[in-house]
Amino acid sequence: MSRNLKITLGILGVAVIAGLISLRGLQKRVNQLAGDQVAEEQARRAVVAPQITSPSDVAARALIYWASPGAPDQLAPVPVDLQLATDPGVRSKQVLQALIVNAPSAPQRTLPADANLLALYVLPDGTAIADFSDALSSGTPSGILSESLAVNSILRTLESNVPSLRRLKILIHGQQADTLAGHVDLTGYFDLHSVAPATPPATAPPAPAASAPPPSK
Repeated sequence: MSRNLKITLGILGVAVIAGLISLRGLQKRVNQLAGDQVAEEQARRAVVAPQITSPSDVAARALIYWASPGAPDQLAPVPVDLQLATDPGVRSKQVLQALIVNAPSAPQRTLPADANLLALYVLPDGTAIADFSDALSSGTPSGILSESLAVNSILRTLESNVPSLRRLKILIHGQQADTLAGHVDLTGYFDLHSVAPATPPATAPPAPAASAPPPSK
């Protein structure tokens, strides 16, 4: 092997090692930036959407529906320990805030990170009216799958944790929207806890009418 070739290979080896060190440093920097973004998002949330509490809060295990890690086109319930109120309206706000804020990972998120639940109230008939910020519509990718995942994650989360609710109306910034992001219809109501009607009990067939006595001869 010539001296020049040895020098060339040595330079290439040093360059490869330097590249690997730089790559490792870059990965650490990216991870640090990601951690900083998460911390920044949490700090922003603490100001924009402070924790919802009430005097009736008790420790409870909620089921929050996010995208499944193994099947991102499907939802999967994740148990989360929360402080939940007994009042259906407050409890609904608490679990929906957890749905937005506490996603286990970015791929499992079903609602935009900057979406906010502006208001939620429950009518006497069990109808919940949920008013979300514009970010729910503008931040949800347009498409039947992504929009369905977003709406269904809201519905399943409410069903699993607030059994008194019967249906849900979704508003965007206080207004009725035609669709979430172009596909899923928001003009109507979404049924909760829908079950098939019970089969009516079987009844005995009516007794045959008594035949008239034959005429006397």
